[in-house]
Amino acid sequence: MEDLQDKELWLVAKRRASFRKSLIVYIVMNTFFWCIYLVNDRYSGFPWPLWAMLGWGIGLAFKYIEAYHGKDWFSTKREYDRLKESGK
Repeated sequence: MEDLQDKELWLVAKRRASFRKSLIVYIVMNTFFWCIYLVNDRYSGFPWPLWAMLGWGIGLAFKYIEAYHGKDWFSTKREYDRLKESGK
């Protein structure tokens, strides 16, 4: 029993560490993209780094949900239990 719980905790820790690494890379790379934009293309119209931030940010948001809210976020059992508790 304790071994199973330890494995689950290990998986949660790995997901959270992976998310933090991804967040750091996201911040560093997008800062780099904005520096390139500000030095070279500042007057060319629409700021293209926004596209990178948006696309990458969506993926990062899903990774956050998985890391900090677990697999139960989209779980049918979780929804069933919540409905059962509310009496509906």
